Amino acid sequence: MTNGKNILIYGYGNPGRQDDGLGPALVETLGKWLTKKQVEHVTLDSNYQLQVEDVTVIHDKDLVIFVDASMKENIRDVKMEPLEADPHSTFTMHAISPEYILALCRKIYGQHPPSYLLHIRGYEWEINREISKPARHNMEKAGETLREIIHNPDVLDHDNPRTASSEVSGT
Repeated sequence: MTNGKNILIYGYGNPGRQDDGLGPALVETLGKWLTKKQVEHVTLDSNYQLQVEDVTVIHDKDLVIFVDASMKENIRDVKMEPLEADPHSTFTMHAISPEYILALCRKIYGQHPPSYLLHIRGYEWEINREISKPARHNMEKAGETLREIIHNPDVLDHDNPRTASSEVSGT
């Protein structure tokens, strides 16, 4: 199955800190589905955290969706937000934001692909590899959202943040 758009889904977080591992866990689950459905236009990646080298991974994609666990209480289950390059966003030795990666991409390559952050609401953050039951339910909803986007990436209207954050957010 292909739709012409070269999509990257990049999950990040620490699988050893319970729900913080939602991003990588979703990428792993989605990988099995992509293989079963023989989807060829989607690339998956995951890591504990974003790194400046990720610029080389995203620069040639038509669409990038970062996936991360969220502690934000105003997120009921999942929320999709469009991202814009921000060179003043988080950059430390231990944390780099997706917005910073986009700014670096624009600086190096002259542009960045349309990009989104899919927040998955988490609840437990202790040292433990098991994702909490309510977070696992949210991860399943996030998977449904991503499968919908994989089938029809145009459901995300990068020029209309309201569409991107409300119609496919599950909230």
